[in-house]
Amino acid sequence: MEHHAHDRHDVRVGIITVSSSRGPADDTAGDALAEAATAAGHTVAARTIVADAPAALEAAIVGMSADADAVVTTGGTGITPDDVTIDVVARLIDTPLPGFGELFRARSVAEIGTRAIGTRALAGVRGRGLLIAVPGSADAARLGGALIMPELGHLVGLRRRASDDDAV
Repeated sequence: MEHHAHDRHDVRVGIITVSSSRGPADDTAGDALAEAATAAGHTVAARTIVADAPAALEAAIVGMSADADAVVTTGGTGITPDDVTIDVVARLIDTPLPGFGELFRARSVAEIGTRAIGTRALAGVRGRGLLIAVPGSADAARLGGALIMPELGHLVGLRRRASDDDAV
């Protein structure tokens, strides 16, 4: 069977902006992810802004995962005490995809130089879907979107195939 036979062309993407200070009018990172999803042919299934609070973020991710094939968070990935996104997302992931964070940091060097060592980006599998976390600047969201959105159909298709095979 051809490797891309299970690719999905109807990926539903959920977008969560993690911020205690942004609202819908100035959510440029969420806008960038939504634009990348749409440009890749995906549907933005849901979009919300959640405060930097672990319980609220976890509830938003779990809730959104019920209706989306992939949930992408933006923001809360730094190293200050209130940057909780990476810890929450890492806890929810069943199988990490370390290549995403590695590639994100490698590409970030061109824009921010050695400051990329402080960049935290993460992706992985949760159940039948994907979780992706990118930093909260619009530039970082554009980079994350450019890296992940073209691959979502393939990754979601592989994961759905794996869980469909397990059900047989």
